[in-house]
Amino acid sequence: MFRFHQALAITALLLSVATFEPVLASNVVLRPGSPYIVGVWGTEDGLPQSSVIAVTQTRDGYLWLGTLNGLVRFDGVRFTVFDEGNAPELGSSRIVSLFEDSQGNLWVGTETAGVALIKDGQIKSLNIGRGSREGRLVSACQDATGAVWLYTADGELCRHSRGSVDVWKFGAQNPSSYRAVIAEQAGPLWLGVDWGLYGLRRTGALKPRELPALQYVLPVGKLDFLLASQRGGYWRLADGRVQQWTTNHLERDWGPYPWRKNAHVSAACEDREGNLVVGTLNENDGVYWYGPDGKAARVSSAEGLSHDGILSLCVDREGNLWVGTDGGGLNRVKRRAFEVAKASRGWVVQSACADAEGGLWMGFNGGIRIGAAYQKNGLERDFGPDQGLMDPNVWSMFVDPNQRVWAGTWLGLFQLEDGRFQRAGGSTAIRPPVGAVHQDRSGQLWFGTQGGLLCWNEREWKMFTTRDGLSSDVVRAIADDSEGNLWIGTGGGGLNCLRDGKFTVFRKKDKELPSDNISSLYADDEGVLWIGTGNGLARLHAGKWTRYTKDDGLASNGIGYLLEDGQGYLWIGSNAGLMRVPKKALNAFTEGLSSFIPCRVYGRSDGLPTAECTSGSQPAACRTVDGMLWFPTVKGLVSVNSAELKPNTNPPPVVIESVLVDGREQNTNSLRTGWLQTLTIPPGKERLEIRYSSLNLAAPDKARFKYRMEGYERDWTDAGDRRVVPYTKLPPGHYRFQVAACNEDGAWNETGSALTVIVEPPFWRTWWFLGASAACLLGMIIGTVHYFSTQKLQRQLEKLRQREAIEKERSRIGRDLHDQLGANLTQVSLLGELVEADKDSPDEVETHARQISQTARDTTRALDEIVWAANPANDTLDGLITYACKCAQEYLAVAGLRYRLEVPGALPGVSIPPDLRHNVFLAFKEALTNVVKHAQASEVWVRLRLQPDRFVLEVQDDGRGLAGEGEQPGRNGLRNMRKRMEDVGGEFFVGPAPEGGTLVRLTAPLRNS
Repeated sequence: MFRFHQALAITALLLSVATFEPVLASNVVLRPGSPYIVGVWGTEDGLPQSSVIAVTQTRDGYLWLGTLNGLVRFDGVRFTVFDEGNAPELGSSRIVSLFEDSQGNLWVGTETAGVALIKDGQIKSLNIGRGSREGRLVSACQDATGAVWLYTADGELCRHSRGSVDVWKFGAQNPSSYRAVIAEQAGPLWLGVDWGLYGLRRTGALKPRELPALQYVLPVGKLDFLLASQRGGYWRLADGRVQQWTTNHLERDWGPYPWRKNAHVSAACEDREGNLVVGTLNENDGVYWYGPDGKAARVSSAEGLSHDGILSLCVDREGNLWVGTDGGGLNRVKRRAFEVAKASRGWVVQSACADAEGGLWMGFNGGIRIGAAYQKNGLERDFGPDQGLMDPNVWSMFVDPNQRVWAGTWLGLFQLEDGRFQRAGGSTAIRPPVGAVHQDRSGQLWFGTQGGLLCWNEREWKMFTTRDGLSSDVVRAIADDSEGNLWIGTGGGGLNCLRDGKFTVFRKKDKELPSDNISSLYADDEGVLWIGTGNGLARLHAGKWTRYTKDDGLASNGIGYLLEDGQGYLWIGSNAGLMRVPKKALNAFTEGLSSFIPCRVYGRSDGLPTAECTSGSQPAACRTVDGMLWFPTVKGLVSVNSAELKPNTNPPPVVIESVLVDGREQNTNSLRTGWLQTLTIPPGKERLEIRYSSLNLAAPDKARFKYRMEGYERDWTDAGDRRVVPYTKLPPGHYRFQVAACNEDGAWNETGSALTVIVEPPFWRTWWFLGASAACLLGMIIGTVHYFSTQKLQRQLEKLRQREAIEKERSRIGRDLHDQLGANLTQVSLLGELVEADKDSPDEVETHARQISQTARDTTRALDEIVWAANPANDTLDGLITYACKCAQEYLAVAGLRYRLEVPGALPGVSIPPDLRHNVFLAFKEALTNVVKHAQASEVWVRLRLQPDRFVLEVQDDGRGLAGEGEQPGRNGLRNMRKRMEDVGGEFFVGPAPEGGTLVRLTAPLRNS
């Protein structure tokens, strides 16, 4: 067993030594002993050219770079390049100067194409400094009036105010290797050249083309650099000295230049505290970062810079220093919070423990020669075989209150006596290795081994195994609480609680633990037991269990060790980095007040030699009396003062950079971000892709995002570090896309960025189409209902009309029978009585017999007319005309009158109502009767004329004509004829005939069958 584990340890050591390189991440450089962390970006990362001539951070949070291959926008992750190809308005891809004014406008100086102004994403070229390299922009500032001043290399001084540009020549007659224009807060505008410094107090009322007299003329010797201070005054680097001035008063003198004699000051800026940062060129002496005490710390390739030739400098809002180098790309310099103990560099550290004298013990795994080391006051001492520590695989180092040093190794338990390690007396029965050492509140020492739990009470050794109730003999972690419980974490056996000599076991199967493999235990002062496992963190308090996993915000489920820092944070070592979690957030999660845990993860980009922490030892991490925290990793022991760690409280700006619909970019001007407030997606377009970014330049890789499409998604979606969200098919409607982000310390920008999305429906789903369709459907329903209701009503009305017509016809028949047959039969009866009375008078009887015979014939004719009128088979035009002509022939023949019938040979098959037929016939009959009785005519004409919608029946005679004009007051026959025709919708006319006599015209409506 020993040889196997020793071989593993040696192999791990060789691998760690072989892979330990200064470049620990894709763009992070760490130098042993350097107080800085340097990030490097070059052409392989998307930078178009390795010389960064200008750098500035704009108000929206982006970092802008000027290179000889284009203007570059950087969000910490991606470079976006603008050159003559995609931004031809720049005029040139060789960018040498950048300046942002208070309105957020970006002024871009090119090498030979003059100056361009970028405002609201639009590029406007200014006619300043065009045509030659000597006219390039070398300095820019903004005065208190809001005017922007530009100074070119050939001495052209320009003022841009309210859209107008004024140009003066200042110092153009004398060549100068350095020219600067700066605006001192509440002070003058300063113009600097090699030989002097000139100040303008009033700049707001300058006349065009007329530069007023200078208020200040200060000889400064050789002027190398001018920089306006953000706290008032300005920095003057001249005549070999670094000084801070307020107008013409010297505030501070930091003494002579610390850089090499021939080094050229190429760039300068201030950090967030107002300290000066200077970059050098020519001699390539790197960067000099001044402190508040006036002492400068050098940052060069020895500290990780990719190149010592500096072209540009900028400090961002988070305090990171950005360095544009001459051929080394872009560098980011951060102050290093974590230090690696010198004695442990490159070694796998398993355990660390402090003593009462300010010293620190550390145990190594696979140290080959050295198993442990001790450091104090800068001095180090190694312990190996020569010091009695026979095993180089030390898994636990512990110093008890009596300052005895214990070392648990793969070979067993050792104790330091008189500067040498000896096997602990009475512990020879221990089954190694010894991976955990703990002292409880009563002073007893407990040791976790592969063969059980070992106890030393200063008098005797006692071993607890599975025979005593322990769930597993592999003991990895031990802790005790204020209630007298001893907690034992095992490998594969879950959590054990020892109280009054009895073990209580908690297992995963009981849904209390996330895993039965316990790696660490910590009991805090609030009575909470924290349990680290291979599948997340667990919390036990007052019988209530809580689990925390990667899904809840942790960086990893593999927990190595636990440590509280006294600042309210729980530190967790894992294979994915060192986690710092607020205990308040963990408790809030337990109480259901939050659903996510803000977790700050430290790794190589923060100064750790590796993100992988060690596991399987106790004690592992420790806190010393001076507040320093010590964390073991597979490449050294790392320390940090938690009280000096300043969380980044700046909520990161969030921007929507681009939107694609069906793969097509919707932003035609990529210089603008946050450009789109509303996006309308036409019908037929389905794929929507939204790309966003968080402008946190300090730790862009640790940004986290959440988003939701309001109106489509109810809850926020945790996107992690993903910066794009696709939607395959949004239903038609109005939505609002929201994205928020947090920085590495969990500070959320809840406002974030928003985009209104309108998905237009196809025309068949538009409101007007649906409205029209609904209206049509409703109309159809109403029409159908109306139609069937109307048809039903019409049928009912028709039945009523038919019933009414039948009743009317029955009444007419009854009336006719009563009026004609009844009268005739009564007359026959009376004549019969007369015959009876006059039987003795033959002449009278004969006369009465003739009258009876005539009355019988009249009765027969009347009955025939009644039968004809009642027969529905005669309800045709042909039936009417045929019967009328027949009656006319018979009647006129009896009367002895000539007659002529003019009727078309073929009559149309048109049906006519019975009432029309009856009334027309009676009127016609009345006309014939009038001719016979009153006209004294010799000849009668009966004519029928057909029209499309009516027929005309005329009766004309050649008699004496009408007695007067029209109808006479006493003549009811004509009035009856007129009324009959009007009752059936027809017309009646009576008047003189053209050839003399009388004309009766009966006009009746005709409906097609």
